This record gives sequence, structure tokens and C-alpha cells, in this order.
Amino acid sequence: MDIEHRNNVTVTGNPQGRTVVLAHGFGCDQNMWRLTLPALVEEYRVVMFDYVGSGRSDLSAFSENRYTSLDGYARDVVEVCEALDLRDAVFVGHSVSAMIGVLAADMAPERIGALVMVAPSPRYIDDEGYRGGFTAEDIDELLGSLDLNYLGWSAAMAPVIMGNADRPELGEELKNSFCATDPDMARVFARTTFLSDSRDDLKKVRVPTLVLDCTDDAIAPREVGAYVHESIPGSNLITLDATGHCPHLSAPEATNEAITGFLTGLR
Repeated sequence: MDIEHRNNVTVTGNPQGRTVVLAHGFGCDQNMWRLTLPALVEEYRVVMFDYVGSGRSDLSAFSENRYTSLDGYARDVVEVCEALDLRDAVFVGHSVSAMIGVLAADMAPERIGALVMVAPSPRYIDDEGYRGGFTAEDIDELLGSLDLNYLGWSAAMAPVIMGNADRPELGEELKNSFCATDPDMARVFARTTFLSDSRDDLKKVRVPTLVLDCTDDAIAPREVGAYVHESIPGSNLITLDATGHCPHLSAPEATNEAITGFLTGLR
């Protein structure tokens, strides 16, 4: 299989620079990184891709069996890294991709040498001693609504996820991205995302890690960012002056400054 075609891989930037892999979250695609790209391309080689079922990926490669766990998406990441023969890359993952990056780094430690976790959450459902931001009933209702009417769910949820009600064009962009995703494939990815529990995987991280959370995020509250930071030995935590779950779109300057500062410190 042509992995680069399967995942619509894009390679740009400085071919002599360290490789930075940008990985999108649920319902999105690599275009969501367009405001981050200019901050990286001069110094770094940048790899972007779409998960199977998202963006311009090869939809014929979708397998519900493979993608009912985050491991399936992590294998995609490893296969992209192998296809490009990446070594010691920095993996920047937004939302669920932050945890996919943790799994991929564990599967192929020679391929991924550092992690940037943008608005991560290892578990969305509250548990004893842990606040994920949602009750089990909340998630059941969210997934039920998505199953019944994906387009309606997208229109209702996108502004909530994006935040920044005073900038409705941001929520509109996210809604359009959701609506461009195949509903059946989106349902699988949503269920895999919102029912995942990757808390134990955080303890396996052995690479330099930056955790970015936001001052106000309806999907991953600050307690989650603190939990991720505390669970990964030696990680750095930066709380961005940003609202919503997509700071690379709503507060790109602050997000880019945090990412490039971390990259500079890796030398």
C-alpha cells in the first residue's frame, strides 16, 4: 500500500532541518495547521497528513476494525514515519492526536524523539479522583446525537468546541471541517476518541514533552492539562492565553511561540 497516498502526506519546509510532524484532531484535517506552518518551514522539515477517513485521505483504506482503538491510528502514524524513514521526529498532536502520539512513540521510539501535546486529554469521562470534563451520561448523549444526525451534531458542537463566540467564523470553519468528513467514519473516530482511556500510557513517555492547555477549554479543562503534565516525568506545561479547544486556530501566535520555544530548547 502507498502510505503517502493513503494518508495524503505533505512534506514541506527545510529539508535539512529536524522533522516536525503535525497531526490533526477528530473531524479535522492537515489544513488546520496552516497558521502554524509559517512559523516552522524556514527552520524545520514539516510533515502533515490526514488520518484515514479524514481530509483527502484514501477512504477505501478505512477499516472499522482497525480504527475502533487509538492503536489503529497510532499504527498509521508509525507507518507514515516508516514510509518517510523519519528518525527522532518531533510529533505535534492536537486533541486526541496528542494521545495517538504517545502510543506511536511507544510503538516506534526510534521514529519519535519528542512530543508536543496541544489540548490533550487521556480520558474525557470523569472517574474517581479524575476530572475529564464529562460524565458517562454526557458522552452517551453526545455519541447518540452524533449517530442520529451527524450534520446537526456538527453544527451544534463545533462552536462549543471552538469557543470564541465573538469570532463565529472559527466555529463555522470547524463545522465545515466536520461536515466534510464521511459521517460513518466520523462516528467510528468519535466513539474511539471519547471512550478512550490512555491514562496508563502517559507513564510510558520517555521523550521530552511539552503540554499545552488553554485558559478555557470546554473539551479538555485545565485539570486535564495538569494531570497530563504530572503523569509525564520531566514534561513542561504551558497554559496558553487562549479560549476553546483549537488554540492553533484561535491563538496561533501564542501557540506557535510555545512550540518554537520548545523546539529551540531541544537542540
